[in-house]
Amino acid sequence: MTPPTLDIHIQNKTSSSNVSAYITGQALNHNNHVVLVKADGKSLYYPESPSEILQPLREDCAIPLGKPGSTTTVTIPQIAGGRIWFSVDSQLTFLLNPGPAVVEPSVSNPTDPSINAKWGFCEFTYNSSQLYANISYVDFVSLPIAMGLIPGAGPEQVVQGLKEDGLELICAGLVAQGGDWEKLIFKADGKNLRVLSPNNAIVMNQGNLFRGYYDAYVNEAWSKYAKCPLTVDTQAEWGKIEGQVHGDELKFDKVGASFGKPSTGDIFGCSSGPFANNAGAAGPLTARISAALNRSTLLVNDSHPHKEKVENYYQHQVTNHYARLVHEANKDGRGYAFPYDDVAPGGGGIDQSGFVSDGNPKTFTVIVG
Repeated sequence: MTPPTLDIHIQNKTSSSNVSAYITGQALNHNNHVVLVKADGKSLYYPESPSEILQPLREDCAIPLGKPGSTTTVTIPQIAGGRIWFSVDSQLTFLLNPGPAVVEPSVSNPTDPSINAKWGFCEFTYNSSQLYANISYVDFVSLPIAMGLIPGAGPEQVVQGLKEDGLELICAGLVAQGGDWEKLIFKADGKNLRVLSPNNAIVMNQGNLFRGYYDAYVNEAWSKYAKCPLTVDTQAEWGKIEGQVHGDELKFDKVGASFGKPSTGDIFGCSSGPFANNAGAAGPLTARISAALNRSTLLVNDSHPHKEKVENYYQHQVTNHYARLVHEANKDGRGYAFPYDDVAPGGGGIDQSGFVSDGNPKTFTVIVG
């Protein structure tokens, strides 16, 4: 069982002395109430439910990180759905809706108060069983964020994060790719500020990007598996399941799951259309099929995910080039680039998602910049 609180050591490796951190989540030992850490890095703010939407916080929750090279230690309670947010040279705006519910900064809402701010976040859950934390690029890429965990036993776990010029490398790759891909780049004052994931870029552009992008690939895959079975290892209680296409449905009769042809938006988001149902075996099937589509390995591999090899990811011309470029721009190639980027072969397959976890964490460090 983990202690009721955890110290997090946050290092400022940016070139700015004006960097703020914010910590949000649900307090597990406080009826899952919304919680934020106050500016002193240890006091907790449990906001009351406002009577109207979009009300300001009543406490200062911007934790100053100090000059470049400095380390600030913050203390958190047990939290689910936690995020550590970072903002450089400006403050982020968090608001409250009735509930209470925190209205977080958005990269897909052009009217968001923080739309032109330089910010990013990492994710964590700290409960009675373990600390789990990861770097997420599911929504966008901006600031380099890295993390290290010294566990109770075993070697240190490290996720190295973006290369120093990682954002520029991704932007250059998107421009070279052309088409709608370069429209993922968001600029402020003429400079590259962030890169949106395809899913968020589609939202920000009112659904007008990547129309039909995956259609030919999906048609070819469905045609293939009308002639031969697709084997998916759920890596859960259902074990390995064979599926085959009948009509336009990829059916896994053993567990009563069926998948129609997904649209491009369904593939990038992994949670709509045929991927909306996550009940029972459909959950791990959705994860593995949508991962194979984002990585464009569904056509070349009929057994997922055990026959998967990282060097085969993103090799087809129709693929999630955002995810490809994000992995290329990370020092160790790791970080969630789409929702099911944690799908990996069994037997020690290489993790792509960039997480650290332990049931007895000794030291947890997060680095920004």
